[in-house]
Amino acid sequence: MTNAIITFENLGIGYQGRPLLSDISLSITRGSFTAILGANGSGKSTMLKTVLGLIPPVAGRIALAADRGESFVFGYVPQTSNLDPLFPFTGFDVALMGAYGRVKPGRLVPHAERTFTHECLEAAGAQGFARERFAELSGGQKQRVLIARALVTRPDILVLDEPTSGVDAAATRAVLEFISRIHREKEITVLLVTHDLPIVRNHAQQVIWLHQGRALYGPVAEMLMPDRLMSIFEMEVR
Repeated sequence: MTNAIITFENLGIGYQGRPLLSDISLSITRGSFTAILGANGSGKSTMLKTVLGLIPPVAGRIALAADRGESFVFGYVPQTSNLDPLFPFTGFDVALMGAYGRVKPGRLVPHAERTFTHECLEAAGAQGFARERFAELSGGQKQRVLIARALVTRPDILVLDEPTSGVDAAATRAVLEFISRIHREKEITVLLVTHDLPIVRNHAQQVIWLHQGRALYGPVAEMLMPDRLMSIFEMEVR
């Protein structure tokens, strides 16, 4: 595949040398929107953590085609935040954490970074509650703040692990529409883990489907055809 930003080369992923998924060879195009699907325990979050470098591959390698030889910046939106709810972070404080990688230790966060954080909160529709305590925000509001934090990192690749889990339908729609918009406008590469097939049909371009230790990959239109779904789910056509 031309213009690949991430390439899996005979990749095996798992923990302590035991693979959950093996022999994955595929490429993800720069600026694409790829959904990662699969049953619980199929390895979706493990795949994201391997891409992010949080856990090493069991076999093979992941190649990143960085511009000008520089390291990629990942913007990561986890399933849930592990921030202590008793600690009085505001939404703005949480979003500002995305800038910490550009601030030298012991230095105050520059005014320009704070201004940029406000811009990201505004873009994510979170500026209106940015001064409220993060722990007291609704699920949808928290996810908007976490997306703003990911944008503050100025990412090349936006990685989202079920960002609308536990969020109501209206908030889910708003969050995914926003992600799709920044994908189009900023041409950011998006990797999204989800269980929601309508979301995939409406927003993604490619699908990686993790099934029985394998990774099936293709365009959304092909992967979500009824006969392909039946094959994946091992269902018989009646």
